[in-house]
Amino acid sequence: MPQPARLLDLTRLVSRLGKGPLTGVDRVELAWAEHLLQGDAMGIPLFALVRLRAGFALLGSGGVAAIVAQAQGRSALPEADLLARLMRRDDPARARAETLLRGHAIARCLPFGLASMLARYLPPGTAYFNMGHANLAPRVFAAQRGPRLVLLHDTIPIDFPEFTRPDIPAVFARKLAAISAGADLVIHSTAAARAASERHLMQAGRVPPGIVAPLGVVVAAPGAFHLPGLDPSRPWFVTIGTIEPRKNHALLLDVWQGLAARLPADAMPQLVIAGSRGWSNAAVFARLDTRPPHVIEAPGLGDSALSGLQAGSQGLLFPSFAEGYGLPPAEAAALGVPVFASPLAAVREVLGDYPVYLDNTDSYSWMETIERAVTAGRPTDRQCFAVRGGRRPWVPPTWDSHFNTVLKAV
Repeated sequence: MPQPARLLDLTRLVSRLGKGPLTGVDRVELAWAEHLLQGDAMGIPLFALVRLRAGFALLGSGGVAAIVAQAQGRSALPEADLLARLMRRDDPARARAETLLRGHAIARCLPFGLASMLARYLPPGTAYFNMGHANLAPRVFAAQRGPRLVLLHDTIPIDFPEFTRPDIPAVFARKLAAISAGADLVIHSTAAARAASERHLMQAGRVPPGIVAPLGVVVAAPGAFHLPGLDPSRPWFVTIGTIEPRKNHALLLDVWQGLAARLPADAMPQLVIAGSRGWSNAAVFARLDTRPPHVIEAPGLGDSALSGLQAGSQGLLFPSFAEGYGLPPAEAAALGVPVFASPLAAVREVLGDYPVYLDNTDSYSWMETIERAVTAGRPTDRQCFAVRGGRRPWVPPTWDSHFNTVLKAV
């Protein structure tokens, strides 16, 4: 029999190339690509599948390595070829990414040819890994000739449709139906996410076998950052995430407005919003457009700069309404930075008693807590937050543990 191989779906990661810093789901797909490339070097062949505008592309390990290099910022995307410019007129970055794919593709096919393409190039028993919530469709599952593994990050589009674009819940429901019918193993990052996901999978008709494998938390070493408008001589707090309704930036703007009414200007902390503007958040965008005092938008920060910004802060603020895992508070905790967060089940499961938990609808409690935190002194003047607060230092989960848990179950 041919040696077993692995097929990693990189549709999500490719869609993000050339569009700024990666989100949490993007980072997970990238981590899997890096790990499976190591397996390829040890004799387990790696391939990648990417959905194109008009079909699919199949890549070998060299193509995966090229995508990883792009995602890590180690190389630049090529100029878009004519076909890409015609097919992706509305998305120049994606046009360049698909030009890269065609340069590395082993094969390409139209949608109806997917099963034949995979049968021709992949050995029987090849395991299919979908870690990014993209390309989850019956046709894709049916074309596989080995175990089909899916990482289901959360079910927020169905549980909290008010926090997504109007078309997303229906799209996500179709993805859940495909997972229910076609997945052989569903991976969950927390037990809380598993419980929510399996309720919906049961409603879809079938609950595939599942495991809980916490995501690895790795942070870049704190580096220098230059942020116009930030006064480094005064304390600041950081919130990280796309500016969308679910992340609850409105509460933080209310808090800063309240602090400004009760504190003198020279005693006001600064709020750094590290994230790009998202969707369905016109009221928050309008408030930010007025340039509220002591509030700074900081989209596009690199990993090292973001770590440096957090390390010098008074803490990470995370008043989110819903999370499947909560990477920003986990990464802050890994840096030893104070965390102030909503008491969400997933965040509690991952971080235990490390954060200070605050009701995500009670702006007064957030204001009082932040004001007290400002008086605690600059980070260079304090002991480790975890020790000083009576908490043990938090030990982050590792990617090796995550990979081992999943691969042992294949």
